[in-house]
Amino acid sequence: MSLTAAFRTIPGSARPASRALWTTRNLGQIRRNFLTIIQQGHEGWRMTFGRNPVRLRPGLNVAIPVYHSVINVDLRESSISIPNLPGYTADNVPVTCSGSLFYRIVDGYKASFAVSDVANNIKNTGMSAVRSVLGQFSYDQVIGDRNELNTRLNTVIGNSIANWGVECSRFEIQTFQPANREVERQLELQMEAERNRRKQLLDTQAQINVAEGNKQRVILESEGHLEAKSNEADASYKTVVREAEARQQQALMEASAIARQIEEIAKSIAQDGSNVQPEDRHQALNALVELRRLEQLKAIAGSGNNSTYFFGDKAALGHGADAYNVDYAESVKGGMKKRAEGAINVG
Repeated sequence: MSLTAAFRTIPGSARPASRALWTTRNLGQIRRNFLTIIQQGHEGWRMTFGRNPVRLRPGLNVAIPVYHSVINVDLRESSISIPNLPGYTADNVPVTCSGSLFYRIVDGYKASFAVSDVANNIKNTGMSAVRSVLGQFSYDQVIGDRNELNTRLNTVIGNSIANWGVECSRFEIQTFQPANREVERQLELQMEAERNRRKQLLDTQAQINVAEGNKQRVILESEGHLEAKSNEADASYKTVVREAEARQQQALMEASAIARQIEEIAKSIAQDGSNVQPEDRHQALNALVELRRLEQLKAIAGSGNNSTYFFGDKAALGHGADAYNVDYAESVKGGMKKRAEGAINVG
């Protein structure tokens, strides 16, 4: 046997990744070689007359024809396509579902000797799991969130094929649709009714919000009016208080001025200006009152249309009851006018 023939691999040992296993069977129909090559990412099992399997690592390995048989296991992650699969959801909606199942062999011994045709069995397990798990979800749940369905399928399939030394990495739903047009039309009507219901709910909520807004507006306006009235009342109260305080202060100032006037008049009429007696102050007060009374009478006399008269104390005027007679007042007024005209003529 030539050297080139000795390093030639067994036909089929480098098959594509889609094939998980390849068995060197029908050895009588292929060319015999003493060496076999296990590719990177693969694992080989060499059996002697069909028993006593020995693990072969990637690289060059001895495989004597007839005496040895080699099983090549692909340890890379692979996928199996599950075509359109009919099923029913939890709410009895007939649907068609398709997806991809991704798996990876983690134990080549179990994948080679615990199950026959591992790829086909994984596919059958995936199809059964899809039908089973799909019946646990409603149509709206699957449409709303496929990740939950994918996670559940991954868990169920992974638990089923774990004993074969295979790990289910993930399951992805590719298509999910109603089984026929009639079901699809019913679902469309159902979704339209649901949209109308939600629209009515939103419209009702909007009207409630508008009514609530109007209510809050009226409350705020009334509170604003109340606050304004309260502020106006406080302002009026403060104004009245300030005016009363101002009048009080004015009265105090006027009283103080009158007291000073009385004190000065009392000093001027007292015999001893440094020692003013109460009698002097009383006399000064009477004089001041008399001066004010004369000023009032002068004002009455100066007004031509005034028919109102003010009278003081009888004793202060020095007359009896006739002093308060209207005729007497008119005569006094006429005399004052004559004196005034005489003073003008003399001038």
